[in-house]
Amino acid sequence: MPKKKIKSSITRKATGFHFALASKIDYLNADHWDKVTENSSIFLSREYLEAAQLEFTDDIIRDFAMVYDTTGPVAAIATQTFDVTGPQLLGKNSGGSEVLPEQWKRKSLALLKRRIMICGNVHTWGPHGIAIAAGQDQKKVWHGIAECLYRIRRANRLHGQVDYVIVKDMFESEPLDATPLQPFRYCSLETEPNMVLSLDPEWQSMDDYLGSLTKRYRAAARKVMKPFASPDLSISPIQDIQRESAKILQLYKNVASKADICLFELNETTLPRTADALGDRFVTIGIRENEELIGFVTIVRDDETAIGFYLGMDYEANARRPVYHALLLSVIEQAIRWRCRTISFGRTALDAKSRLGCKPENVHVWIRHRVPVLNFVVQQILKNVNHEEPPERNPFKEAKE
Repeated sequence: MPKKKIKSSITRKATGFHFALASKIDYLNADHWDKVTENSSIFLSREYLEAAQLEFTDDIIRDFAMVYDTTGPVAAIATQTFDVTGPQLLGKNSGGSEVLPEQWKRKSLALLKRRIMICGNVHTWGPHGIAIAAGQDQKKVWHGIAECLYRIRRANRLHGQVDYVIVKDMFESEPLDATPLQPFRYCSLETEPNMVLSLDPEWQSMDDYLGSLTKRYRAAARKVMKPFASPDLSISPIQDIQRESAKILQLYKNVASKADICLFELNETTLPRTADALGDRFVTIGIRENEELIGFVTIVRDDETAIGFYLGMDYEANARRPVYHALLLSVIEQAIRWRCRTISFGRTALDAKSRLGCKPENVHVWIRHRVPVLNFVVQQILKNVNHEEPPERNPFKEAKE
């Protein structure tokens, strides 16, 4: 009982921090934002956020905030608030109303969610909603972040009552630790892992990567690359994605339509805007058959990590040609060219990515319902939502399967 009283005293009073809230990133102090986010993801950079805030303006309410103490800015926050429905969460490829236990567990969770405020980015994976300034006491600052999220939620009541606040995604390898949110009735949920490939610093080219694979996996990779010796099939960077944006969107939607969950499909302007904002830190690789674009993948350089971002393809062409696997290999080649240390491939196609040498990285989100008594119910439901585990596989020579 004394422990509960302590929690109540922490969460029911102001933390002593100060806040600047804005509906556009442009309205906040640019120097303060840059100082706090200088060691954070590119998806928290002003360049990216200024472009992203122009997308989905009818569907997503964006808020940006700075948290201050007496010494200056200590944290930066980016949130997105939107409505969701059961069909959005179940996805087009989830099997509908089949009575498989896991599907019903997910459907039960879907029915509880209506309006969500995400501290992060619904279109990316990673800790892209919070940055804490270097040298700060993280536990103390997290209390200020919790109050700031409360203020943003309350300020947005004119747009609708928020049911859930979700802080996403906390990677196992990241220094951010959201555990201090527990006294504020946030509960943690482990989601699908992020598939990560560690790059050997000695790899100078794609041949070096292929040479590090065992005979079996090297042969499989070369088989994927062999058709590109033919003049009717090519793979190379797309120089002007604005000019080919309609075709790129069509290929993207082919893949998005098969996803278990896709809350918001991209617009035709989304990737061109992102490319313009990120400059040489954004590359689009395209596969063409007889000059026709049949697949693409976008790659983002986020400091020393390459991110295999959005991908699209013609499934009929993929049945004849190794389009998907060639795109994955092109991400590795670009990452080596950039001299990155790791590649983040995201949460999908776990088996295919494990064959490349990827290892799973644990990912957690932190969730809070606006009605405290319902947090217990949410916690119990989340315990029953499992996720697919990637196979244990290591294709490199030093490993013996």
